[in-house]
Amino acid sequence: MDSILNSTIENLKKVSTATIATCLFKKGLKNQFIQGVKPLKLGRPTVVGPAFTLRYIPAREDLNPIRVFQNRLHPQRVAVEECPAGHILVFDSRKDARAASAGSILATRLMVRGAVGMVTDGGFRDSAEIATLDFSSFHQTPSAPTNLTLHQAIDINVPIGCGDVAVFPGDIVVGDDDGVIVIPAGIAAIVSEECLEMTLYEAFVMQKVQEGIPILGLYPLTDEKIRNEYEAWKK
Repeated sequence: MDSILNSTIENLKKVSTATIATCLFKKGLKNQFIQGVKPLKLGRPTVVGPAFTLRYIPAREDLNPIRVFQNRLHPQRVAVEECPAGHILVFDSRKDARAASAGSILATRLMVRGAVGMVTDGGFRDSAEIATLDFSSFHQTPSAPTNLTLHQAIDINVPIGCGDVAVFPGDIVVGDDDGVIVIPAGIAAIVSEECLEMTLYEAFVMQKVQEGIPILGLYPLTDEKIRNEYEAWKK
């Protein structure tokens, strides 16, 4: 990863998906928060990384028997082996959690290879085991059946839909206890800088609210006196 991307990722680790959502809304982007997914384990540090994608389509029985896993070029297996270090594997499972998108063996392999997380709008099997890994994972709900029963892996690292959000390879994915949001790659650097400033102001606001100050003029910032006080507080 280049220095700008590294700096962007480090900045975004310090902000919340809520702050990012507001920042993106100000830029006209209203549908970047992946719907219906949650972390397998709460309380983990914010995870940030470029998206590496895997697309499933509805399985067709004559093309998707269990023996397809014998093929070393099976897209699911290839995705796990090719997802770059520092990236997040994002599954397009068509919001269908009736069959698992992946399980603990694939999650562990991703972790060992240096990926930092995985996201599906379906479900993971072995979810309790995955939750114990030092690896950030987000899904809709646990699911035991193999993906082959309903999902057919078809494409790697192409534009996908995940939880009603368009995800392009290289987009920046951010996940925390609230869920997962996707930042278009072309604006990620400026969004990260603006979110740092927003986070700093929110810390100032929280301090004032705890002191008993009303939010009018404070949040959002419309009072010039408070603006001057904030600038002095920053210094």
